[in-house]
Amino acid sequence: MKVPGRRTVWDCVIELTKMAQENCIDPRLWASQLSSNLKFFAVELPSTELAEVIVSYICWDNNVPILWKFLERAMALKLVSPLVVLALLSDRVVPSRCTQVAAYRIYLELLKRNMFTIKDHISGPHYQKVMISVANVLRLSELFDLETSKPGVILVEFVFKMVLQLLDATLSDEGLLELSQDSSSQWLVKSQEMEIDVPERYNEKTGSLEKLQSLNTIMAIELIAEFLRNTVISRLLYLVSSNRASNWHEFVQKVQLLGENSSALKNSKVLNSGDLLQLISSRRFGYSCDSKVTSSRKSNVIVDFGSLSSFAGLCHGASLSSLWLPLDLVFEDAMDGYQVNPTSAIEIITGLAKTLKEINGSTWHDTFLGLWIAALRLVQRERDPIEGPIPRLDTRLCMSLCIVPLVVANLIEERKYVSVMEKLRNDLITSLQVLGDFPGLLAPPKCVVSAANKAATKAILFLSGGNVGKSCSDVINMNEMPINCSGNMRHLIVEACIARNILDTSAYSWSGYVNGRINQIPQSLPNEVPCWSSFVKGAQLNAAMVNALVSVPASSKATEIAHGFDGSLAELEKLYEVAVKGSDDEKISAATVLCGASLTRGWNIQEHTVEFLTRLLSPPVPADYSRAENHLIGYACMLNVVIVGIGSVDCIQIFSLHGMVPQLACSLMPICEEFGSYSPSVSWTLPSGEQVSAYSVFSNAFTLLLKLWRFNHPPIEHGVGDVPTVGSQLTPEHLLSVRNSYLVSSETLDRDRNRKRLSEVARAASCQPVFVDSFPKLKIWYRQHQRCIAATLSGLTHGSPIHQTVEALLNMTFGKVRGSQTLNPVNSSTSSSSGAASEDSNTRPEFPAWDILKAVPYVVDAALTACTHGRLSPRQLATGLKDLADFLPASLATIVSYFSAEVSRGVWKPVFMNGVDWPSPATNLSNVEEYITKILATTGVDIPSLAPGGSSPATLPLPLAAFVSLTITYKIDKASERFLNLAGPALECLAAGCPWPCMPIVASLWTQKAKRWFDFLVFSASRTVFLHNQDAVIQLLRNCFSATLGLNAAPMSNDGGVGALLGHGFGSHFYGGISPVAPGILYLRMYRALRDTVSVSEEILSLLIHSVEDIAQNRLSKEKLERLKTVKNGTRYGQSSLATAMTQVKLAASLSASLVWLTGGLGVVHLLIKETIPSWFLSTDKSDREQRPSDLVAELRGHALAYFVVLCGAFAWGVDSRSSASKRRRQAILGSHLKFIASALDGKISVGCETATWRTYISGLVSLMVSCLPLWVTEIDTEVLKSVSNGLRKWGKEELAIVLLSLGGLRTMDYAADFIIHLRS
Repeated sequence: MKVPGRRTVWDCVIELTKMAQENCIDPRLWASQLSSNLKFFAVELPSTELAEVIVSYICWDNNVPILWKFLERAMALKLVSPLVVLALLSDRVVPSRCTQVAAYRIYLELLKRNMFTIKDHISGPHYQKVMISVANVLRLSELFDLETSKPGVILVEFVFKMVLQLLDATLSDEGLLELSQDSSSQWLVKSQEMEIDVPERYNEKTGSLEKLQSLNTIMAIELIAEFLRNTVISRLLYLVSSNRASNWHEFVQKVQLLGENSSALKNSKVLNSGDLLQLISSRRFGYSCDSKVTSSRKSNVIVDFGSLSSFAGLCHGASLSSLWLPLDLVFEDAMDGYQVNPTSAIEIITGLAKTLKEINGSTWHDTFLGLWIAALRLVQRERDPIEGPIPRLDTRLCMSLCIVPLVVANLIEERKYVSVMEKLRNDLITSLQVLGDFPGLLAPPKCVVSAANKAATKAILFLSGGNVGKSCSDVINMNEMPINCSGNMRHLIVEACIARNILDTSAYSWSGYVNGRINQIPQSLPNEVPCWSSFVKGAQLNAAMVNALVSVPASSKATEIAHGFDGSLAELEKLYEVAVKGSDDEKISAATVLCGASLTRGWNIQEHTVEFLTRLLSPPVPADYSRAENHLIGYACMLNVVIVGIGSVDCIQIFSLHGMVPQLACSLMPICEEFGSYSPSVSWTLPSGEQVSAYSVFSNAFTLLLKLWRFNHPPIEHGVGDVPTVGSQLTPEHLLSVRNSYLVSSETLDRDRNRKRLSEVARAASCQPVFVDSFPKLKIWYRQHQRCIAATLSGLTHGSPIHQTVEALLNMTFGKVRGSQTLNPVNSSTSSSSGAASEDSNTRPEFPAWDILKAVPYVVDAALTACTHGRLSPRQLATGLKDLADFLPASLATIVSYFSAEVSRGVWKPVFMNGVDWPSPATNLSNVEEYITKILATTGVDIPSLAPGGSSPATLPLPLAAFVSLTITYKIDKASERFLNLAGPALECLAAGCPWPCMPIVASLWTQKAKRWFDFLVFSASRTVFLHNQDAVIQLLRNCFSATLGLNAAPMSNDGGVGALLGHGFGSHFYGGISPVAPGILYLRMYRALRDTVSVSEEILSLLIHSVEDIAQNRLSKEKLERLKTVKNGTRYGQSSLATAMTQVKLAASLSASLVWLTGGLGVVHLLIKETIPSWFLSTDKSDREQRPSDLVAELRGHALAYFVVLCGAFAWGVDSRSSASKRRRQAILGSHLKFIASALDGKISVGCETATWRTYISGLVSLMVSCLPLWVTEIDTEVLKSVSNGLRKWGKEELAIVLLSLGGLRTMDYAADFIIHLRS
């Protein structure tokens, strides 16, 4: 007995309830009395404690109907929270449902009545307290491993828990829960009171009990379906699907298990299995195994992206050209030999392929097919090339047969799960099988026919049971084959894939892959290639062996295992070993072989050849080495062979495509440092008898090093504002920084074979970071080079070592000048060489190469000054400079540097190119100018004459005249090729920057020298027109759009697409007597010289906006527009027309984004998204009503801008977060752009564009982000996401707003839940 006054309020509640129960008091009266008592005790309502007391009282000693009515009345009067009651009952009733059958039925009814009116139960000031009580009752923190006090998050967890518990109970009742992969939830539903006897009132009504249990199971299943069908509940569940991948995955599996196996479901009158499975399908919940929101193409009532569902994926009639145009542009851009890229093409294209796959909503099959077709088109564009010092077919074949297979291997191997990798391999197989439907693209170039035929022969022999061994097809006599063994590019692609272990020999059995089998193997068929086999077995590298190995690529010996191949590189490894450890002659021979066919045509092993050659430039210190000089000196001849062997334009581009440029530069720097400081009197003799001096090794290494960065570009090339031009950051420091980054290990290194290979090569040279400071001689020259560009020469002190070197060089080069008196070095009051009277004028000074390079600018300046004052004739100037360059070929680089600086300063008077003092271009200048005009005209660029009025004589600035006069003294042969390849681009750059017609004059002089280069030289000259005429750039860009979209009738344009934009190379089509150049090719070859890339990007944006109207006018006639406007959903005819227009809009945006990214790079993309696009929206004037676009055109503009911005961002940042730096940049720039959008939606700023454009842009941008780039959304500020989602809700885009909030993760889930609950039904 309790002491009076010590009774608690809950004792009073129980006493009141007992009395009411015994007297059968009306529930309303009981509730009234209870409310009065609670108010007396100042109990805050709704009360969690009251709910616990009543539920505990009922379960199970007082499980009678009237008490359930009391509880229901308390819920109705909000004395207790229905959510707390449901949580308490679920914890008591569900586990006891087998014994408390009627109570379970009441629970289901209460669940049905209250869950669908959940909005009514969370209003009021006690919302958070109620939800915390719910979380404690259900122990939600244990289930979801999350401690939170945010009521919205708890609400989502509560809803999911209630539905999941009901699902588990139903599966258990039907004996299906054990079939589920998840057994952890069985404790939630198994009876905890099985030992209690069934109440006696049921003993005589067993049949009635079983019937009620069966009805309960059916009702539970129907209730689950109602939950999934209900708009509010399903939207809350959608938040789980987006943020709780593992929980949701198990839930879906259980619903599928129930739908496919439930016997009770068959007895339902309102639901069937198909209905239940449809309710949980991925099309409704955007569900996928990796928890990403699936493409907006999969829209339904839960996440309906509205009109943007058709925008993002409407590609009816869209060709592969439309979807994969950026690939073609990037492939073709990589063929430009004027600049190498420090980033591997494998990395670039891998990221681009993933970006396009996501944004296009493509399958991996389509992605692989897009890669193969773009690669084949790249080769076909070179079928009739022009001659000149530019990358040729070898570079294109490297891209198609080595880089792209490595990209595909990367895409497959970076998957985490074996099953996913196998799926991608199957997609690769089907994509290669489909390639057989493109015979025109598969036709091999003439020089590749033999290799293609041998690849086909290999397959035939394999299928016929022959022992193909390794590379046996290289010595097969094709005339002895009894059937036709014609091969094509697909055979070479398949062999490349087999070599990378992403295909096996089952490919040989594909339908139509080869013509058949043969019954008899040719008797002369060897088991192995004799030359390579003999070498591996120990044969000497004599002259005959070297000649044989140079002409035949090494192989990737394939030993067949199970379902794949184990690649072996015994031949390359043996070569490398000989090149490092062999005799001097053997080192030279091995290096020569490595630089042969294995490098240029060994597509199956090319990445390994490049790797071994790069390693050879950093050879190890011999174990027994004890000399004082650097060990590199002992490798002089071998190093020289490698450096010369990889110095061609094609080879440099091949190294660039493989990402070896940073390490190549790092390896060349110590070679330059050592040999540039070594005595020039020392030389080495090659087996051929040729002498190799320290000067030769240094010059070749130094020249190759300078080709890897833009050393010759004048200081004016610095961009506009804070936006540098693309590539202007390509400096020695940057190259070493990239190289050093390869030393940093990462989690993804093991799954990225390209990154792993680059890391291994860098570590093989040095495990420590390398900086320019590590090479003091190089650093001194580099700083002098920078000072030379920035200011005029100064600082030469009389009697100093540099002054003495200058004197000696002037004496050597100009000492025999007849009648000359003095050539004064800069800032030196003492006369220099005494001309013909000098007794030692023939003496060759023996200074280290670095000392000579420091003196060269002063020598050239003195000579140029003497020429200006008439003390040196132009011919003598050119001859003297050539002598200097012949003495130390590396001095050409410093001469180029000096001329580049002096031309840009503009302080030298022009000279007349009259044929007397200076060479004359008169012979063919008019012809060159005429051809330039024709090239531009056939490309669709029509500009007035750039030349000044009248027939003024041809003039050039003195430094430029001297430079071109020097270059035309070189012979066009292999020995001079590497030096001309250094001077040529610099000469073109300088001439292009001078007033017109300097470039035609230079081109005319060179066409007289190299007649077979006429087409190349004229084309190069035509590119420079765009530097002098901004209108020409606009016209060219406009023609790029017109050609791609098929909006004109230009000779290069038909139906648009890639073929019209990039054409078919040079010389393949003739129009008006001249080979026309496709507008895209012309733009790709000239844009790097553009200085104001910001203005160009703004012009591209303007052209995109205007092209939308052109598309509408061409693809949608006025009649069609009216029909589309008057019919809300459009007829079938109207839908087809709109689909075509949308595809064209998407193509225009894709072209625009590609051109902006290529032209301006990261800086311009950031400026565009952060400033240019917002400025366009703010400044667009709507005042002129007559010029307003139609609503449809305005919407199409919004679509175009959304796709354009997303693509620009994806090109710049990628679709994933592999780079932390990229993630930070993306977060900052995209966050700034979305803040602008949020401010406009909040009414803080007002936009000036059409409302339809603005709304469609935001809807489109958000749709593309949530469907294709969900990682981007996770990085956006929470408040910004809230503002944007509110704006979308006001426009009726509730579903899109929900998806946006769901991707914000747990930080937005609380707001998202509240957002969903309070949406209008």
